Amino acid sequence: MITKNLISRLRPALVRPTTSIRHASAHFTYVPEVAREEYGPTSKRNLFQSINNAMDVALGSDRTAVIFGEDVAFGGVFRATVNLQEKYGKDRVFNTPLCEQGIVGFGIGVAVAGSTAIAEVQFADYIYPAFDQLVNEAAKYRYRSGNQFNCGALTVRTPYGAVGHGALYHSQSPEAYFAHTAGLKVVIPRGPIQAKGLLLSCIRDKNPCIFFEPKILYRSAVEEVPNGDYEVYLIPTG
Repeated sequence: MITKNLISRLRPALVRPTTSIRHASAHFTYVPEVAREEYGPTSKRNLFQSINNAMDVALGSDRTAVIFGEDVAFGGVFRATVNLQEKYGKDRVFNTPLCEQGIVGFGIGVAVAGSTAIAEVQFADYIYPAFDQLVNEAAKYRYRSGNQFNCGALTVRTPYGAVGHGALYHSQSPEAYFAHTAGLKVVIPRGPIQAKGLLLSCIRDKNPCIFFEPKILYRSAVEEVPNGDYEVYLIPTG
């Protein structure tokens, strides 16, 4: 039987880890990376600004590229697509209905038809309705056609992970589900420099990619990011 004295002795031990965890998460420290000299001049950017810059470069260099998703027209929840519709027009940056399965399915069609599809799922927690489209359609499109067709020009961006106040539907990390799927590339940047180069690599890769963006780094990670066009190497799919 658990006595009152035992409970009183255990209570401080039970409280301390929670307090420690809150203290650690409230004082997150990011260690910046230094860009390679060959990448050229840089500007200070945080993670979401770097992602925005990558999509700006992609739209400017590829006339077939389109961005679509929930609320991307005004810049999105985290402002990652801000000002892109104003610069490139409503036919290249546009909102979709609240339907993740439809967003990814539409993206597959766009890619198969020969354009570059940059889809956004507003939170990774809501990517599950699109699981079948990603795993059974996008990942297998090349295989099922004997390499006659593919949807390699599809990139799905999505913010993921916990930030301390997102609760159960805005804190999940579902990347492992997709990392075990042949035909998909799963990419997670560690900071702004990598984010820009990796996102451009995903957009131009000949395989469908899911680009998970750590929410906790959107504003806390700041680096001197190259202004020009560059890519970070992606490991080939096995």
